[in-house]
This record gives sequence, C-alpha cells and structure tokens, in this order.
Amino acid sequence: MSNHAFRTYRDDAVVLRTHKLGEADRIITLLTHRHGQLRAVAKGVRRTSSKFGARLEPFMVADLQLVKGRTLDIVTQAVAKASYGDAIAADYDSYVVAAAMSETAERLTDIDGETSSSHYMLLIGALAALSRGAHAPGLILDSYLLRAVSIAGWAPSFSECARCGEPGPHAAFSTALGGAVCPNCRPPGSPAPAPETMSLLAQLLSGNWAGADASHGLHRREAAGLVAGYVQWHLERTVRSLKLVERV
Repeated sequence: MSNHAFRTYRDDAVVLRTHKLGEADRIITLLTHRHGQLRAVAKGVRRTSSKFGARLEPFMVADLQLVKGRTLDIVTQAVAKASYGDAIAADYDSYVVAAAMSETAERLTDIDGETSSSHYMLLIGALAALSRGAHAPGLILDSYLLRAVSIAGWAPSFSECARCGEPGPHAAFSTALGGAVCPNCRPPGSPAPAPETMSLLAQLLSGNWAGADASHGLHRREAAGLVAGYVQWHLERTVRSLKLVERV
C-alpha cells in the first residue's frame, strides 16, 4: 500500500469559515464528526471549473476525503450531504445567526477537542432548523449557545441556585456563578430578569419549543442579552458575529 493511501482519510464535516489562499485556493476551517476541528487547503476551488467549490462554502455539510499534509491537510474530494448554505445566505437574519453559531463552535472546539463530535451534531442540527425556518433565528441562536456551552462543561442553571443548589425559582441571575442565584448567594449588582425571561431561558436549554415560540419579544431580548454575556464570559473572548444579530 502506498504512503499516500496511509495518509488519506474521510470524515463528515461542516464548513465554519473560509479565506483565500493564493489565486485559486482556499483555506477551509472545518468541524468534523470524528477528527475535531481542522484547517485544510482546498486547491483550485475559486476557479469556475472547480468540481466541488460550492460544496465548501460556509454552513455546508459534506463527506470529505482528505490527505494529511505537513502543516495543513488537503481536501481531495467533497460530496454534499446537506446544502444549508444557500437557504441561510438568502436571509440576512439567518446568515448572521449562522455566522455567530459557527464562530462559537470554532472557539469551543479549538479549546475542547474531546467534545467536538457532540458540538458537530449540535451545530448541524441548529443549521438545519435555521435553513428551514423552523423557529425565529434569534431563538435558534440562543438555544444553540446555551447547549453549546453546556457541552463544554458550563451548563447554566435556571431553576435551583447555581451556587448552593437551593430550589427555585430565583429572581436573580449571575453570569459568574452560573445562572440563577438565591438571595443569600446573589452578588451585589446582579440583574433580576423577568420571571418569563428565566422561563424562556430554561425552555431554550431544554428544547421546549412550544413554550419558546410563544414567548414575548421583550423577554426574548432580555434572554438574548443574558445568553450573550454568559457565553462570552466563559469563552473569555468576544464573539464578534453576535454584534451583527438584530433583536426585534
């Protein structure tokens, strides 16, 4: 068997982002099902004659064949599995939500490779829901973000106190302590979201879409602010794409 054969492997992957390399190539950042996050070169994909360039656009899911390289692996084959990109790109709100989810997935799998398979499944499920308009884009985003940080080990609590475990509901929320906090554990200056907002957050985390879809816009906006702060606190960095998401 040739050395090339030993260096060849296949995996399903979702495209997180791309950037140009030279005149015709691209570097593709991928989240794969079994190999974690990868950066690979797709040669010639920017040429109009490329056979698989359209399959390697952001938010697309493909079955890839790759060859291990010295610094970056090389994509040699791409078979489309789910074309979420076209539907998402046709709607601005969906596009910026998908960008925020992909950026978050990239951050989380860059620092936590052990759970990358779970992150992969969560992301493609969220992109599928977004592409078919299953729910409001903002709700899909916040549900994805809450579940993503939970996979990474930072699951928030919206019922019992995140510090002492005292059964709730509780009126205050502390990002640093991990969610709802009782009066005894509440740090000074902690916000007191509306009860409906706390209920919505719990619904988004658990996947109770009937309740989430029936929520009021005021509570969606308040929940979104808490989710964004919570995620970025634990990532210890800004998710730049979140600034583009419009909350109605």
